Amino acid sequence: MGGPVTHTIPFVALIVREYDEAIDFFTQVLRFRLVEDRSMAGGKRWVVVAPDAGAGLVLARATSPEQESRIGNQTGGRVFMFLRTEDFWGDYRHLRDSGVRFIEEPREEEYGTVVVFLDLYGNKWDLVQLRGGT
Repeated sequence: MGGPVTHTIPFVALIVREYDEAIDFFTQVLRFRLVEDRSMAGGKRWVVVAPDAGAGLVLARATSPEQESRIGNQTGGRVFMFLRTEDFWGDYRHLRDSGVRFIEEPREEEYGTVVVFLDLYGNKWDLVQLRGGT
């Protein structure tokens, strides 16, 4: 039916309470880059933060009670994002020293070293270093 199709997911939206507190967390604590911060109509902003590789996060300020109810629980209690690292213990110590809350102790799994932590709103993230660096 035709040639191969290439798809990408350039952004994932994350509902936040306030833009600036979210920017601070993602750039200072998770050490993401602030890719874009642009004013839009109606007091909204287009804010994108991103790790060194992978999709950017669009920090989307909640604008309704329904959206506000999703802050910190975008996935119904499941892990929301997977943050891959090449330096698990260095990043773990940085997050711990920055006040990030972990909901378990680091553990070794068949695929690598992992720990679940909470972002500033309570969304669950995996910090993971895969075996063999893949």
